[in-house]
Amino acid sequence: MHTDRSRNPLSRLAERRPDLLLHDPGGPAECLVRRGQLIVPRDRLPDAVRALDRWIEAVDPSEHARLRLRPGLDCVRVAADLADRVPVAANHVHSVLVGAPILHGTGARPVPAPLPPEPARVDWAPPVTVLLLDTGVDPHPWFVGRPWFGDWGLEALDADGDGVEDRQAGHGTFVAGVLLRHAPGVRIRQHPVLSSQGLTDDRTVATTLRRARHLAHARGETVDILLLTAGCHTSDDRCPPVLARELSHWPTVVAAAGNSGSARPFWPAALPTVTAVGAAAADGSPAPFSNHGPWVDRLAPGVDIVSAHVHLVAGTRTYGAARWSGTSFAAPFVAAELAAERHEAQVAVPDLGPGQGVGSVHTGH
Repeated sequence: MHTDRSRNPLSRLAERRPDLLLHDPGGPAECLVRRGQLIVPRDRLPDAVRALDRWIEAVDPSEHARLRLRPGLDCVRVAADLADRVPVAANHVHSVLVGAPILHGTGARPVPAPLPPEPARVDWAPPVTVLLLDTGVDPHPWFVGRPWFGDWGLEALDADGDGVEDRQAGHGTFVAGVLLRHAPGVRIRQHPVLSSQGLTDDRTVATTLRRARHLAHARGETVDILLLTAGCHTSDDRCPPVLARELSHWPTVVAAAGNSGSARPFWPAALPTVTAVGAAAADGSPAPFSNHGPWVDRLAPGVDIVSAHVHLVAGTRTYGAARWSGTSFAAPFVAAELAAERHEAQVAVPDLGPGQGVGSVHTGH
């Protein structure tokens, strides 16, 4: 996947983070996981504990139960040995990281750009809601004062406190800006799941999806489109079970296809029920960094995209715009297109109100 293994960002990341394990580095089963962690559905936790008792150091019996193995055990191999008896899997790390040198010179990092005109301040009725799982959404001037924007807190821009913006700082704000530029009347809901380094994991995503469903149900709110901008490879090229289970509740899901220039399935984008979005260059051709293959459903602009951004200047938050590349920024283009289509359908058929049509989340249990 990478021609220069010494520059593989996943290898460098695993070297710096003792909680991460890069399985099969450089091989066909390469994937990044939380070291020593296994995830199992809570209703199968007793089976997993019985099978692995002598290897378990700790158990977190939440909805997506987490088993912490004793030091030195390879969680990927343990999960593979047990998979035919218990639905247990490693806790895969999701990322929006780009593969070097594939993105060299094409926007791997955001570059300041002139701020485009603010998207129109319109409020679609009935509302069309997109749920965004990313790093968070900052109070950029494009968003403040819109009916859907709330007191969401701030994105972490410098989590390690070294005075330098982290690699994916401002990612969620940028994605929200792309969405708003192409669907200005959309209602955005967001849950932070990604760190400012662009990392999350199976358990965090699955738990957040479950919480978002129940929160929407409690509010009596419809979520029309779920937008995911990160994902992972797995050792067996199958979708992590906890993701497949949670995403079965969301009929319309748009996900970034990933930036490693590979045909390997990237999850959850490669699920048949998910619209996987690759990045296209300005001429419409696939971007060289974009993942590809028969599981990629759509291409959308993903090179040198300009959107809202927040960055640090002498330690102070500054709002403006940036130019950035990645499938993360192609995915909101497609989500916006689907949102606009839904809005047009509701206007054309007034009885098609929230929750009445195809593509709305099942908010029940």
